[in-house]
Amino acid sequence: MENSTSTKYNKWIVILSIAIPLVVAVLFGVKLDVELPVFLPPIYATINGLTAFILIAAVWAVKNKKIKLHENLIKTAIGFSAVFLVMYVLYHMTSNSTQFEGEGGVKFVYFTILISHIILSIAVIPFVLITFVRGITNDVEKHKKIAKITFPLWLYVAVSGVVVYVMISPYY
Repeated sequence: MENSTSTKYNKWIVILSIAIPLVVAVLFGVKLDVELPVFLPPIYATINGLTAFILIAAVWAVKNKKIKLHENLIKTAIGFSAVFLVMYVLYHMTSNSTQFEGEGGVKFVYFTILISHIILSIAVIPFVLITFVRGITNDVEKHKKIAKITFPLWLYVAVSGVVVYVMISPYY
């Protein structure tokens, strides 16, 4: 029988897992005639890199039985991911998309990483939310089971975001 405490979160997990990608898609169609005081791509790429580092540190913490540190690191990673998303959307609402100008094999590699990054960034949302809820509700066995899937997905999204930025940065 499913933990009744985590059950009450299920509706929110579904709502957020659908709403976040939909809101992002809608906001991509909104263009604001505003010039931001900073250039956001290197900032949000750095946030992605820090998220990857924090995720690795969180796994280290839990393996070393530092549960409170693990919890705090995961909350920080979720916060960083949220800040990244806000900056990413804000950048695309205020700037034209940059076209990748590489050719040949590098273009194929870039678009393979970009497309997998986009698809997995959407797919990872419910995994992160479910894993988090199972952790905060102390459903340890189910938390461990889904975390084995969530961690590599989330880490890939964070790292591939940095790789995409590095590959497209010469064309800004």
